[in-house]
Amino acid sequence: MSRHSPVQSALRSASLPAIALIAMAFFGYYAILGPNGVLALGEFKRQVAARTSEYQTLDKQRAELQNRVNLLDPKKIDRDLADELARKQLNVARPDEVIVPLKKD
Repeated sequence: MSRHSPVQSALRSASLPAIALIAMAFFGYYAILGPNGVLALGEFKRQVAARTSEYQTLDKQRAELQNRVNLLDPKKIDRDLADELARKQLNVARPDEVIVPLKKD
């Protein structure tokens, strides 16, 4: 029969709680200081705000382009836009020329 010293038995009985404590400390560290932790939340909020602003700008540009596409619809083309594009393509528009759209009835 082998007898264990009191130190060995104390180490064996304390090993499971020590491993659990180390695991909790590890996960706690990453929950607070890790790349996805609580302290990174501010940076994520700044990134979301920047992306939201960027998406709003892109949505505005998309709406302008969609309007231009709608004006170039072959079924109902806008004559002023067609004239403007033709003059630019044929190189007959001067750089200082201003095209004034006429009000339609």
